[in-house]
Amino acid sequence: MILTPENFIQFAMKCYDNTQCVSIKEFSSDIKRFKFLNTLFVRYKEDNILKERLILNHIIIIYNVFGINATPMLFFKVDDAFASQLTTFLLYLNYMPDKINGVSYSNIPLDQNIIDALRKL
Repeated sequence: MILTPENFIQFAMKCYDNTQCVSIKEFSSDIKRFKFLNTLFVRYKEDNILKERLILNHIIIIYNVFGINATPMLFFKVDDAFASQLTTFLLYLNYMPDKINGVSYSNIPLDQNIIDALRKL
C-alpha cells in the first residue's frame, strides 16, 4: 500500500498493536510521536542540539506499537530533509530494510555527528 495523507490514519489503525491502549487518545498520542521526531530533527538541524536518547525512545515506541510497518510510516511522516538522520538512527537500531515500497535507501548518506553520539551510548 502506498501511503498518502488520506490513508495514513487508516493504515496506522490497521497496523496498531497496543494491548494496553484503551482509548483513541492513546492512539493519537502514539501518532504524535511522528511529529515529535520532526521537531527533534528540526532542532538538531537548526540549533545542533541532538537529543539522541529521546529520538531513540520515540522510534522504539513507534516500532513497538506499529511493528515493521513503522518503517514506511516513518519515511512518510518524517520530512524528506531528515532522511539522513532518520536512516542513521534506524541503522543503529537494526530497523532499516534494504528497500521500502521498492525504493532503495542504501544511497542515503549517514549523519556522522549522530553516528559519533550513538557510539558513546
